[in-house]
Amino acid sequence: MKKINIGKGALSGSEISLGFFRLADLTNKEAATLIHTALEEGIDFFDHADIYGGGKSEEIFSQAIDMNASIREKIIIQSKCGIRKGCFDFSKKHILEAVDGSLKRLKTDYLDVLLLHRPDALVEPEEVADAFTSLERSGKVRHFGVSNQNPMQIELLKKNVEQSLIINQLQLSITNTGMIDAGLNVNMEINPSIDRDGSILDYCRLKDITIQAWSPFQYGFFEGVFLNNDKFPELNKTIDNIAKQKGVPNTAIAIAWILRHPAKIQPIVGTTNPSRLKDICKASTITLSREEWYEIYRAAGNVLP
Repeated sequence: MKKINIGKGALSGSEISLGFFRLADLTNKEAATLIHTALEEGIDFFDHADIYGGGKSEEIFSQAIDMNASIREKIIIQSKCGIRKGCFDFSKKHILEAVDGSLKRLKTDYLDVLLLHRPDALVEPEEVADAFTSLERSGKVRHFGVSNQNPMQIELLKKNVEQSLIINQLQLSITNTGMIDAGLNVNMEINPSIDRDGSILDYCRLKDITIQAWSPFQYGFFEGVFLNNDKFPELNKTIDNIAKQKGVPNTAIAIAWILRHPAKIQPIVGTTNPSRLKDICKASTITLSREEWYEIYRAAGNVLP
């Protein structure tokens, strides 16, 4: 598995991350098999959130990996906080309590990365800054970032937050390419030219913020996967042809398409199937050509201007 520098080189981790949105659906034995398969494939970056499985996913992870000092120093653990039932909460009190809860469930003294999980309309940057400084000084969190935020929301936080924000977790897949479409259709009176996120892709590249792509196999908003889906015949035909030429599964091509972007985007895959995970990891062994990348982009229904 290839490594990438995250943020301004604050961290170096596997270019593919394993996320645990559905880990709570597995038994401890199944979870252990999945996690150790990831480690064997070279994945050392693991993505959590305090709300995944109501906290159970973090508990299962620590049990399945048999958390201890030796294992802890070999992996990167990221978790997210800020989503509560019926609201979002970036208050200092909630952030501190959420981190303490994650640390307890994960059986670790620190998080490598803490992300704020979806924007809070009532955010007070001063409170976030106080929470981050407290967590950094106590050694409970080493690095910080955000999830699903646009440039001005990040700039608002940076008004008070002293720590570098090294990650922004955003939705991106071959069929969800809004952040790419707008940059290709500048100054055109068509739907793909609409900039819905403040040029977040270019902003993150300029600010050395690593984009993590969530739901890299999904279309729409959790409507289903596009691979082997009759709704996307041309896309699947193109992906399958390229997969055959390169001798890898179609899942590897879907991830390789994201990895090909020069922004060094880190996909977060959420499979709970060890065999599928092995197939996905083959993406790290290939590089799509410029022509192949654009061929896949066009096969998804995009028209180049």
